[in-house]
Amino acid sequence: MKSDLFFDETSKRAYNQLTENLSVQSRVMLNIEQFEIGSRYVTAKVQNRYGEKVTINIQGGRPGIELQESFFKIKEGEKRERIPSYAYLITRLIQDSSILARKLPVVGKRDWLLIYEDTLLELSVKDAYDELEIVLVFL
Repeated sequence: MKSDLFFDETSKRAYNQLTENLSVQSRVMLNIEQFEIGSRYVTAKVQNRYGEKVTINIQGGRPGIELQESFFKIKEGEKRERIPSYAYLITRLIQDSSILARKLPVVGKRDWLLIYEDTLLELSVKDAYDELEIVLVFL
């Protein structure tokens, strides 16, 4: 196994946590054709599970994710929706095939997928990846 399999130690820890976690609720793979760069964020159009083009938004700040329902099958509880605790984001970087993985708290739902994570934002600006897997889990 090559020593630089992971982008950084945070990626290694997050990826290993995910492989040990048994309570995966939902997973989605997003194919990103092109990032559009804004002033403090990037956006991209991706296809949801209904075949519709929807926007994802990645920006810096306190790590977290706001889910967009057309990407995920979020199971309903008896009286209210049960929102997952965390989302793991995993991608392989184009240049060296290293794995970037992050564990982000789910902070709510929106009309679009909103990801707050500094490193992912920086790599988006550099167009360093073109796929992003998101795995929702309960802890």
